[in-house]
Amino acid sequence: MRKVAMTSDNHFDINRVDIAAVVAQQVTYLLTQQVTDYLIAGDLFNDFRETVAYVEQMAQQLQPHCRVFFIAGNHDMVRGTDFSELQSRVNTHYAHQKLITFPGTDYVLIGNNGWYDYQFAQLPGKTMTDFAHWKKAFWIDGVIEQPLSDPERMDLVLATTEKQLRQAKAQHKKVLFMTHFVPQDAYIIHQQRALLETGNAYMGSPRLGALLQQYQVAYVLFGHTHFKYPPHQIAGTTYLCRPVGYGTKRRHEWRFGRDFISEWRACLQILDLT
Repeated sequence: MRKVAMTSDNHFDINRVDIAAVVAQQVTYLLTQQVTDYLIAGDLFNDFRETVAYVEQMAQQLQPHCRVFFIAGNHDMVRGTDFSELQSRVNTHYAHQKLITFPGTDYVLIGNNGWYDYQFAQLPGKTMTDFAHWKKAFWIDGVIEQPLSDPERMDLVLATTEKQLRQAKAQHKKVLFMTHFVPQDAYIIHQQRALLETGNAYMGSPRLGALLQQYQVAYVLFGHTHFKYPPHQIAGTTYLCRPVGYGTKRRHEWRFGRDFISEWRACLQILDLT
């Protein structure tokens, strides 16, 4: 059996936490809970180099009792990396485009950073060009350089994911899929104001949810929404989304604790896989 703990959207820099203190607290808690695998579904820092450094520090302190795997969220991609590196293997902890076994179980982890294709935005008349221009002007992702369009990047996500889902199916394995972006419209909050609804264009893609449903994926971990949900089943798949989010004066999203570590513990989701 494996005891898998899952988190997303810790946003250490925006939340202005003391990294050394938080690492010590997180490591102690995970070891006390006898967690064997710690999964991080993106958005640790606004700099990929800092994200990688944190993950490597956690992994070093948790070994040999607990493995650490992460993917990149859009915030991690803002600085300190490029598209080529994000598509590379990076290190043993980076789960993007990898199929990773959970020893002693019938499960595998499939990781993919994910992306978006504007389809969640309910704005008839808006073109792909409109969404691309709005992103460049107003969305944080506008600074992320990439050699292909957003719908093309989502096509790549789907193609890679389906290849690994086929591989898992051939091995008769159940799948825990980890991504950052939203795969189901049930997690999208639609807005009457066009300006607010435009933001939904960059939340994810319903095509990913359809693909996961097609392959009867057991569990899906994601973040990005900054809304906290209990586990929810859609068409036989259990979706897990409980991001830590921002605890700032301007945007205070913490619901369970008055400090970062309390909120992180309360938002941590744990699965026993056999």
